[in-house]
Amino acid sequence: MKLVGKVRNYLLDEEFNMRVLKSRVNVCNYDSIGYFDSDMVIINYMDGEVKIKGENLVVSKLLSNEVLINGDIKNIEMR
Repeated sequence: MKLVGKVRNYLLDEEFNMRVLKSRVNVCNYDSIGYFDSDMVIINYMDGEVKIKGENLVVSKLLSNEVLINGDIKNIEMR
């Protein structure tokens, strides 16, 4: 069954992914936003969480499966 899940994720693009660009982070296929303020954003996904720290962080795009965070990003941690 694990193989079927991997094929399904590949075909439907349901796997968690994150792109780090200058002054922004784009996260796709997350589960929830655990915390948000102008200095830190915590995004939960199936295998853990991503903690984005910085200054003047703003969610500029928020969809059910995608979030775009802009600002002065200082640190990104994955757990």
